Amino acid sequence: MFITEFILYVADQEKSKNFYQQLLLIEPSLHVPGMTEFTLTDNCKLGLMPENGIVKILGNRTPHPNTGNGIPRCELYLKVKHATEYLNRGIKLGATEISPFIQRDWGDKVGYISDLDGHIIAFAE
Repeated sequence: MFITEFILYVADQEKSKNFYQQLLLIEPSLHVPGMTEFTLTDNCKLGLMPENGIVKILGNRTPHPNTGNGIPRCELYLKVKHATEYLNRGIKLGATEISPFIQRDWGDKVGYISDLDGHIIAFAE
């Protein structure tokens, strides 16, 4: 593998782009109708694709992604410096706090929020 990309299906691409841009404090590396990408590391990207766009590819072989809005469907686990700053910024941007930033039994300190579509984001140190 050369590059790994995680793509979240979102209800509103522009709204989600603004949320992640302000949350992660990075500019999109790609922003065109139907796809926004953020380069997280040299070989890892986060993509945002409108739910109605992916339906054109998936057809009727799966439920429409909008039937799962608000239901946690994935988790982004991001190890960062100053995790509480990311968590607090996310909440100010409209994310919901799921679990506070505390020491976990696997060794990391982690806090959890959910984004505008219900995807879970963990910020860890």
